[in-house]
Amino acid sequence: MPRPLRIQYGGALYHVMSRGDRREAIFCDDPDRFEFLRALGQACGKTGWQVHAYCLMSNHFHLVVETPEANLVAGMKWLQNTYTRRHNCRHRLWGRLFGDRFATVACNCSTLRRSLRNSLSNIAFTASYRELPCVENKE
Repeated sequence: MPRPLRIQYGGALYHVMSRGDRREAIFCDDPDRFEFLRALGQACGKTGWQVHAYCLMSNHFHLVVETPEANLVAGMKWLQNTYTRRHNCRHRLWGRLFGDRFATVACNCSTLRRSLRNSLSNIAFTASYRELPCVENKE
């Protein structure tokens, strides 16, 4: 049975979550976290996403992402594949890093946006991609 299609549309705000395969760690240390943020910044540059908040736990992550175009799936595919390749190369591993498909919750109203941003524990960031590490400012 095929997976249901994800609903995507321009101007949407999404709470995106993804967990490590078998709930194993996807971030072993600070350089891994920095590399993920660098890849996230590059994904934002490619897709035009705006990251409003993120939370990086040892075995999963949460993002609050606004997409100006209907490109969440393509951007997440690029982000997760890129980070997996870099992580596996650095740690001399092979195979998948993330478990099931990433989960999303679309948010439409400003009150839901505020409550979602406030509900994530350890929110570390509210910025556009230009403020993420190692991303060239294109202005």
